[in-house]
Amino acid sequence: MCAARAKAFRAIILGAPASGKGTISSRIVRDFKMKHLSGGDLLRSQISAKTDVGLMAKTFMDKGALVPDDVMSTLIINELALLKQHSWLLDGFPRTLKQAETLHQQEHADVVISLDVPEEEIVQRIAGRWTHISSGRVYNTEFNPPKVPGIDDVTGEKLIQRDDDKPEAVRKRLQTYEANIKPILDYYHHHGVLKLFKGRFTNEIWPKVHEFLSEKIPPKSN
Repeated sequence: MCAARAKAFRAIILGAPASGKGTISSRIVRDFKMKHLSGGDLLRSQISAKTDVGLMAKTFMDKGALVPDDVMSTLIINELALLKQHSWLLDGFPRTLKQAETLHQQEHADVVISLDVPEEEIVQRIAGRWTHISSGRVYNTEFNPPKVPGIDDVTGEKLIQRDDDKPEAVRKRLQTYEANIKPILDYYHHHGVLKLFKGRFTNEIWPKVHEFLSEKIPPKSN
């Protein structure tokens, strides 16, 4: 007799820009066989496919406006409805308290992972980015520096630092993120599903995330 199917596990991951969220998300998906759902990727795919909700979102983006909460929530909830039998990791959503509330009414997350990396560490990471404008190639002076400082490896052309990668701009972005994320974190804390992971480096945080999820996610049945 076959063992009962393990319950699908649902997780959300939150983190500031350059907090290592992308790397940790990819490792979670790899090690725990979860479906990865990125709000930004889904939005782009829906626009490309010219779905009704994608076209609606595009009308706002073309005006330089934010996609309304109800449009983004509909987009995400519709996609999650297709994953009822799967464990999933939601990345890049919710971005507002209203989105969190709407999502919770439809899909209850088992855990909300929040990455807490010191501001100065994030500023340093982003300030190390240098870009080759015409190709979009990005280097980092700490992680993947160009062979010659300030010069693109392929073309030999000069690299630039984008204005929004400069320390002053990064600090402003982080302030905006903190203001937006606090009510979301408070909301999930109230519902008892928030789990905070602190650390300076991704390789410091990841073992803690892995250990935590290993205790939470039931093993797959054969």
